[in-house]
Amino acid sequence: MPATLVAEHVSSVALSVPSVSVEDLSNSERTVALYASDLPDGYRYKHGDTAQLVAWIIQGATRMGLDRLRHVAALEAGYRRLEARKRVTAQQKRAHAERFPNRKRDRRAGELAALVTHSTSMTDEARERGGRFLLDGPCPECSDTQQVWACWAVDADADWYEEGYGPCPLCGGAA
Repeated sequence: MPATLVAEHVSSVALSVPSVSVEDLSNSERTVALYASDLPDGYRYKHGDTAQLVAWIIQGATRMGLDRLRHVAALEAGYRRLEARKRVTAQQKRAHAERFPNRKRDRRAGELAALVTHSTSMTDEARERGGRFLLDGPCPECSDTQQVWACWAVDADADWYEEGYGPCPLCGGAA
């Protein structure tokens, strides 16, 4: 049985979606689209199944609509960024679990999207969008000030450091 995202399912938006190409989707967008598709929960990839995965990605993207897909994918990318740095807050865990209640399906959709990304090209715009992310709530490192106080190396060859504000290493901050 396919899982769908737990937010509203708006079919009128899906009807107005222009044709979607998998090349126009970032890896995060492909992941979210697979999660929202009819991909069977017990699906096991077999050599040569890429065309079926692409069809499910297109189905999920069409089902969600591009604007919603891109927003949810940016939140997914933000969650993964925090998770990799072990900085996910309880609020962010709850929000992610509400969007993706089936953890196993979420993980598997990411794995399968990576397989598609390995074998299918991506436009420059999709690649650039894939680098963007959103966070549920404030950044756990800087509380959305986009800067942190730290010791910064003045020069790579120098033995001394300078204290002061610099860009947040977690959310990027302003350089």
